[in-house]
Amino acid sequence: MSEKIVQLNEEVIKGQLKELVRGSVEETLNELLEAEAEKLTQAARYERNEQRQGYRSGHYSRNLTTTSGDVTLKVPKLKGISFETAIIERYRRRESSVEEALIEMYLAGVSVRRVEDITEALWGSKVSPATISELNKKAYVHIEDWRNRPLQGGRYPYVYVDGIYLRRNWGGEFENVAILVAIAVNEDGYREVLGAAEGMKEDKASWVSFFQWLRSRGLDGVKLVVGDKCLGMLEAVGEVFPETKYQRCTVHFYRNVFSVTPRSKVKLVAKMLKAIHAQESKKAAREKAKAVVEQLRSMKLKEAAKKGDYPIICVNLLRGVE
Repeated sequence: MSEKIVQLNEEVIKGQLKELVRGSVEETLNELLEAEAEKLTQAARYERNEQRQGYRSGHYSRNLTTTSGDVTLKVPKLKGISFETAIIERYRRRESSVEEALIEMYLAGVSVRRVEDITEALWGSKVSPATISELNKKAYVHIEDWRNRPLQGGRYPYVYVDGIYLRRNWGGEFENVAILVAIAVNEDGYREVLGAAEGMKEDKASWVSFFQWLRSRGLDGVKLVVGDKCLGMLEAVGEVFPETKYQRCTVHFYRNVFSVTPRSKVKLVAKMLKAIHAQESKKAAREKAKAVVEQLRSMKLKEAAKKGDYPIICVNLLRGVE
């Protein structure tokens, strides 16, 4: 006796479920529109009463793109009273979450052509390049407002700075651009991203301009700037914040040591370096630093020992440790 085997076509089922959800969203939105019209007119369709405000005059169709797909809305037309729905803004053609997804894709570096393909696969309709451009204009306005906001978090004793290099397409050619970033800790112990700006390169002029921009927005009370060993940044700190101390970033310091350390010994060397910062006083940290350098030399890691040499550690790494 042959057994009957039930086979499921997953693509068909997914398509049916997607259409079911889309249809439910469409039906719900239209019911909400009808409820709004009834509330405004104070009467149901065809109902006559003394409290009635205005009259119905049919519907007009309007398409709306949602995360569930394209839906057709039947917006009520009223006479004697304007119909302003709270469900969707006037002239809006897409749900806000769809717009947010489009902006996030573009800012993440997804090409316009690829965005078109993705939107068609997700929501069943393509979004034109012009639409993506208009949405990004809105996003850039908010980004610039955030970048230039006044710094109202009080005084910022600790400021961490770094330059991040990104590749930018400009006129069909790719070039490396430095993005200068500052993150600070305020007096209440909360961390805050102060700002980011294009620096083209990490020279003194770029860093001076960046620090002056932060000061103009209200950056104050800086006691310690933490960053890498970029010469331009060091000179800029001394010029813009003459009373502020500088400390070498431990992450950059570790990476410099790891760059001349065999991969098989990186974990061991990392533990040795972290032990320096585990000390409870400057004196103990300096003694530990001496011991680490000697241990690196005994392991025949001469280049690593040079990068972690005692004078460099004392001046650049442990400055400010009490």
